[in-house]
Amino acid sequence: MKSRLSDDFTFPFVIKACAALGDVKIGKEVHGVVIRTGFEQNLVLQTSLVDFYARTGCVEVARQVIDRIPQPDLVPWNALIAGYSSNGFDWEALEVFREIVFSNLKPNLSTLASIVPVCTRLGCVNAGKSLHCFAVKSGFLSSDFLVPALISLYAGDGDLCGARDLFDSVGDKSIAVWNAMISAYTQRQEPVLAFELFRLMLLVNIKPNLVTFVSIIPSLESFTCLSLGESLHACVVKHGSENQLPVLTALVSMYAKLGAIDKSRYLFDQLPSKNLLLWNSMISGYVYNGLWDLSLGVLREMQVSRLNVDAVSIISILSACSNLEGDLLGRSVHAFSIRKGIHSNLNLSNALLAFYSDCHRLSYSIKLFHNMPLRNAVTWNTLISACVHHGELEEAVALYYQMQNEGFKLDLVTLTSILPGCSDEENLGQGMAFHGYAIKHGFASDISLLNSLISMYCNCGDLHTGRLVFETMPKRSVVSWNALMTGFKNHNLQNEVIAVFSQMIKDDQRPNYVTLLNLLPACYIQLQGKSIHALAVRAGILHETPLLSSLMSMYSRFDNHASCFLLFQRRKMEDISLWNAIMSVQIQAKNSENALGFFNSLLQMGLEPDNVTLLNLVSACAQLNSLTLTNSVMSYIIRKGFDKDLAISNALIDLHSRCGNICIARKLFDGLVKRDALSWSVMINGYGLNGNGEVALDLFLLMKLSGIAPNGITYLSVLSACSHSGLVEQGRAVFKSMAEHGITPQMKHYACMVDLLGRTGNLTEAYDIVRGLPCKPSTSLLESLLGACRIHGNVELGEEIAGLLSELDPENSRPHVMLHNIYAAAGRWTDADRKEIEASSSSVASQPRSPFGIVNGIRGLSIDGKEEKELTDHSQTSDVMDKENAKNVNVERIALPRSISVRSAATNAAARTRNAARSGTAKPVGALVVILIKLRLCLIGIYMEFLLLE
Repeated sequence: MKSRLSDDFTFPFVIKACAALGDVKIGKEVHGVVIRTGFEQNLVLQTSLVDFYARTGCVEVARQVIDRIPQPDLVPWNALIAGYSSNGFDWEALEVFREIVFSNLKPNLSTLASIVPVCTRLGCVNAGKSLHCFAVKSGFLSSDFLVPALISLYAGDGDLCGARDLFDSVGDKSIAVWNAMISAYTQRQEPVLAFELFRLMLLVNIKPNLVTFVSIIPSLESFTCLSLGESLHACVVKHGSENQLPVLTALVSMYAKLGAIDKSRYLFDQLPSKNLLLWNSMISGYVYNGLWDLSLGVLREMQVSRLNVDAVSIISILSACSNLEGDLLGRSVHAFSIRKGIHSNLNLSNALLAFYSDCHRLSYSIKLFHNMPLRNAVTWNTLISACVHHGELEEAVALYYQMQNEGFKLDLVTLTSILPGCSDEENLGQGMAFHGYAIKHGFASDISLLNSLISMYCNCGDLHTGRLVFETMPKRSVVSWNALMTGFKNHNLQNEVIAVFSQMIKDDQRPNYVTLLNLLPACYIQLQGKSIHALAVRAGILHETPLLSSLMSMYSRFDNHASCFLLFQRRKMEDISLWNAIMSVQIQAKNSENALGFFNSLLQMGLEPDNVTLLNLVSACAQLNSLTLTNSVMSYIIRKGFDKDLAISNALIDLHSRCGNICIARKLFDGLVKRDALSWSVMINGYGLNGNGEVALDLFLLMKLSGIAPNGITYLSVLSACSHSGLVEQGRAVFKSMAEHGITPQMKHYACMVDLLGRTGNLTEAYDIVRGLPCKPSTSLLESLLGACRIHGNVELGEEIAGLLSELDPENSRPHVMLHNIYAAAGRWTDADRKEIEASSSSVASQPRSPFGIVNGIRGLSIDGKEEKELTDHSQTSDVMDKENAKNVNVERIALPRSISVRSAATNAAARTRNAARSGTAKPVGALVVILIKLRLCLIGIYMEFLLLE
């Protein structure tokens, strides 16, 4: 009997020891001995077995053991609930609690301490609050054992006020209660409140422990204050927690988030033994700071230390691979995860979907998606967003409906992911359907969704509805204002952009750099741009690289290149985007040599150019038109591996075409693995520039046969090729076929057709196109046709077109100059002289930018548009005429209607003026002006005609 009593007490202690050690194998062996010796009916022993299996994760065996107990009391049930809760079986834990209630067993404090966290995780807040009431009624809150769990319950529901009220209601608070409240503030992104509570805790002499520091340290990541983090680190050392691994792991993560990655590495290296969490913190720290290569190095160190990599490690590394654009590297990581058997992890699978999308491998993402055994809302949203990003709207919409069919509820993330895909007028109906779904399911009040809807409507051309959504918003963020301003800017409604900005300032909404990016293109004068520059300085947002680049572009627009260079000099030279901006400014100013100089400087600084840099470099070469430089640049691009970039390949094809090396351009085109519509367009344009119109048409036909639909740029290239080669019939056929492909001709297409018909003498047909335009013709189009009238001697049509030009732009003097030359070429000197007088009249001559300016005497303008000095007396007139003579002496002889060369005309005019001035018989200033105008009229008119016909 004594032996039997001894075994009744021995087995429970042995099983509890196995549970404490987590030794499942020995515990099962002891259970076998219990069964063989007939002690399995002992209630204490059965309770110990339930607790052992529950704590070691064998919850199914624990359930089988408890089912064999005839009348289990509350203790084994509590052990089973705790086991289910700690192993993630929350619904099973809740079901066991229901069984307890229905079996007339009264839950105790231990039961509530296990089931309340389950309610928190499942979001069953009402059930948790009912348990809170039950605890108050039963007197369980006399001790604070249950309080931390209840604080977490309220905080998990976002009710920080309720959590704080519960915290304040406890008189003598334990460290666990303080930790729960600090953790609640940290998790709900309230770092200031968390830190204030931590300070209060120290003031009342409560000594923080490991959990305190692990709870408070992450809150400092939001302060972006390194000194505050260092102070907390000192507090950790003061309280003797500096060697505790969880605290050090939190410190490593904190320093990394504050940008002090060297301090993170120092702490990391101080620990001789590191756990998986610490390794992952170091990897994610490097990734967070953009040190992708170093994160890969830590992974290698981790493998050398023979520590098993988990899904968290792989997810961080995949982020590094995406940013490095390491397609092969990421696929190697994927293969590694398969070999380690962790590829089925749902979070890892979602990260792989995002990685393949970032590396432009959408087909891989779709294949992986279909092979995934489990999917959640993040899975669907990631793939839908990827499809939208790659322009596959139909695929995104199909996934949207498939997601609904498989029982997944569409959330805000789904809608905000798919709405950017509705960016064309033809997608407006689909976008409106999504809007209706959002209203039906109660999402229409969310600000982020409303911002996406504003962008969608504006992108689809429905600016009125976009404005209506904006005006009906109950609350607007800066993103809301920016979305509407961007919509107006994209439709060239600059006045509307300024009006929205004015209203934004009146509503006390602080603009950000995106606001100013929308505002800069609306500047009509440099003073407006300088005002925006000043606003950026005041708001402290001038450091944003896109804003700096846009400011440089604005100053370049007003030829203020000194300000561009100052902005460039005062920023970090390590930012390749700024180098790209200054190169672009130089190219726009036709200073290609300077652009090449900047490129050379960035190479000397050790910076690596990106694809934008090389696109600028190619543009600079195109301006210089140097075949040697072109070959050097192409060699550099190939050596750096950028020849795989389609945009750069297209630019190289265009560059070689413009340099006359059409054979190399065709070889580059034929070598493209993938061609888009732009590839075909630049190659067709290249043949057109080189006078091979027939080959361009053949290539256009081949493009359509290859299944790539031509766009407006393609048709412009084909029409231009026809114009250069004089292919009238083919040009007509191409122009008519635009409607078959659903492309509405733009002004540039009409201009090409008018130019083609004008060059070939079909002036009447060209004029019919002008009269049939759906909008007002452009000045350049009419001037092109007017130039064709001079070439083909059509005076009557020239008069009509000159009249149209005068109506379109009354202050423009070019029509008078060109019409004068048409009259002169036809021998109608009376009309030519009349046109000279009209040109010198106040309606034209009063304009300071006209070639015939007369203000207070003589204000002449040279051909390049630079104003000359005002003349007030005859001696100055004589000097200037001498200067004009000197200028004109170097001008090549060009045949004039009256068989007078430019040189002789200039010489004779100057001689007559000097003689008149010396003899005292000089004509009044106005007469001198007429003489000067006649000479200038011929020179400028012929110069402009050659520009137009070039």
